[in-house]
Amino acid sequence: MEFSTLRPGQLTIGASDFDARPMTYVESGQRLGYEPDVARALCAKLGLEPVWLNLPMAEFYSTLQAGKCDVVWFNQAVTEDRLSHSRFTRPYGYFNEAIIVRADSEIHSAADLEGLKLGGLADSTNIELGEQFAGVELVPFPGSDQVLPEMLAALRAGEIDALVDDELVLITAAEADPSLRIAFTVETRHPFAIALRPASEPLLMVLNQTLDQLEADGTLETLWQQWIPWRPFPFK
Repeated sequence: MEFSTLRPGQLTIGASDFDARPMTYVESGQRLGYEPDVARALCAKLGLEPVWLNLPMAEFYSTLQAGKCDVVWFNQAVTEDRLSHSRFTRPYGYFNEAIIVRADSEIHSAADLEGLKLGGLADSTNIELGEQFAGVELVPFPGSDQVLPEMLAALRAGEIDALVDDELVLITAAEADPSLRIAFTVETRHPFAIALRPASEPLLMVLNQTLDQLEADGTLETLWQQWIPWRPFPFK
């Protein structure tokens, strides 16, 4: 199928450079993690070079709609709001959300959050989950290109009592910092996918076909086991 990209031979990917391992992170100038590895495998099948464009998360979709990148590919859950302005590929994973707290916190369940400050990324599935917890004071953080480190710093400093985010990135944060711990996980199983402009239908179809091929030939599962071995591969 004929398709076009912003620059011939390249797939320009809107993303952020902050550390969100195991999904994505930058080390010694190289982008690593499950998402970048899937992107490289997908681009190899299509004869494209993946080129990442570092953006604040708040600018992902305005940059996409302005035609300055081909796709947004960075921890993007498919939501009704996002579907109102963008198209999405089939999922390349399903992911839960979690609450992280300071290690000495008394928070162990949703009920323990009542009357406390819960931080989360503004306009995200995470903050939407927070709205379901009774009596919580939500503290939304703008989507800067360093939003996760900023939210974790606010938690350590006591500016918020807890933080809601994607389970995978919070597990990694807690493992790296003994002053933090996961309070509980919520089995939301949000589908994560690649976002495109509505006008990019040919590219959308090609990306879907290629993701299907990566699942069929075992590449997706191999990369999942490399980066997320503690979670069952979701496409069995």
